[in-house]
Amino acid sequence: MESITIKVDEQFAREIDKAMKPTYSTKTEFIREAIRDKIRKVNLAKIRPELLKNLGALRKEGQPQTTYEEERRIREEVGREIAREHGIRLD
Repeated sequence: MESITIKVDEQFAREIDKAMKPTYSTKTEFIREAIRDKIRKVNLAKIRPELLKNLGALRKEGQPQTTYEEERRIREEVGREIAREHGIRLD
């Protein structure tokens, strides 16, 4: 495992302490999870345009309208497929 050192001002360190309790026992654990969340958001933002393009392709003129539940299921399937193609794990 690689070590990364960061420096933060005292106020920010206190905010981290407040935010991490009682869920996290160490700052390292808290910061790792925050970084994972950020990476997940960045990766999803990268695939969002492709997702929207595929969703738009589902709504071609002349085709029967889908129900909300059908659209939700389709969005989830498309999202999982695109995430898989980009190596993103959705938990």
